[in-house]
Amino acid sequence: MRRLCVLRCLCVLCYLCVLCVGHVSAQFQMPDPKQMSGIPRPVDDLPKGAISVRLIRGELSNNIAGHPVDLHIGSDVRTVKTDEAGRAQFNDVPAGTTVKATADVDGEHLESQEFPAPAEGGIRLMLVATDKAKAAAAAAAPAIAGHVVIGEQSRIVMQPREEALDVYYLLDIANNAKSPVNTAAPFEFEMPAGARGCGIMQGSSPQASVTGAHVIVQGPFAPGSTFVQVACELPAETGEVAIAQRFPAALEHLAVVVKKLGNTALRSPQLREQRELPAEGEVFIAATGGAVAAGQPIELNVDGIPHHNPAPRRIALGLAMAIVLAGVWAAGRPAEDRTARSSERKRLAARRDKLFNELVRLEQERRGGRVDDRRYATRREEVVVSLEQIYSALDGDDLAAEPAAAT
Repeated sequence: MRRLCVLRCLCVLCYLCVLCVGHVSAQFQMPDPKQMSGIPRPVDDLPKGAISVRLIRGELSNNIAGHPVDLHIGSDVRTVKTDEAGRAQFNDVPAGTTVKATADVDGEHLESQEFPAPAEGGIRLMLVATDKAKAAAAAAAPAIAGHVVIGEQSRIVMQPREEALDVYYLLDIANNAKSPVNTAAPFEFEMPAGARGCGIMQGSSPQASVTGAHVIVQGPFAPGSTFVQVACELPAETGEVAIAQRFPAALEHLAVVVKKLGNTALRSPQLREQRELPAEGEVFIAATGGAVAAGQPIELNVDGIPHHNPAPRRIALGLAMAIVLAGVWAAGRPAEDRTARSSERKRLAARRDKLFNELVRLEQERRGGRVDDRRYATRREEVVVSLEQIYSALDGDDLAAEPAAAT
């Protein structure tokens, strides 16, 4: 399942991840060109409405000159060949038009993200082709036992929205050996607790996959970088999200970018420095920390996420449940009462029949001379009084009397 996200916002986030955060700490290294491929970067050193596309192979120093680059402007396509610096420049692109740059190099199709043409200033971007000779040489080498790290180009990016937080892990899994490496244990991890909609993003290595909230990256790892980009959504009904994320390899440098909405704030004991950076009319929190050991949780807390107060909703739900239960109780009560009255009526009727039979027996014994007058009179009075009480109870409860034959 692929994670859907807002393209323009993701472009800004990625740009901040690879460039802006580097201003916070001098320890950041230049990111791998492949990681920046196809990401539009607003600049003010180009003419208004100009878009410059640089085409390279593998490394920044390996420009591809004299090669056609296409710029898709709505339904139209413009083609310009790159100069000696590997750049193809498109001028006077209508502001607001959706554009995308593409090129085909040695059978590899390259394309940028779609983005709106700027109303002010220009756009620079790179298209980075694979250095197939270098890749083939690395792939031909036998894999050895070793380890990988999560390199300094890795970022955690978060975007708050209504009662939710979108989380993006942009991981640079670095193999610093000269041969492919098989790690001792599988490179796998769980996304944060409560994560939903987990997916591998476009541009990730095909070695990465996700099942539910479980991410696994298959080895062996080629020399250099293996890029894995994973996204998920975390519920934020209370306006706050706490993340405790463990990775199976050491993270060389913790870097976090959060889009700021209103009072959005980022807190973590592992972050040493953070600052707010404006970009395209929006504000982002860029924060850095030190290295994080393999298996050690990265603890991040984001609050101030837009949300509705849950109290009225919970109160309304509680009242609705109370009304439903009261209705069920009220509907069931008459049936219970009828059952109880029916049982009581049967008990009284049985008692009445027994006393009536006893009264008949007393009369027979008196006529047969088997009981003296004094005992007869006393017992007969007791039986008659009991019968009167039973008949009174039956009549007072509006219960039908037994058939006349029984009395």
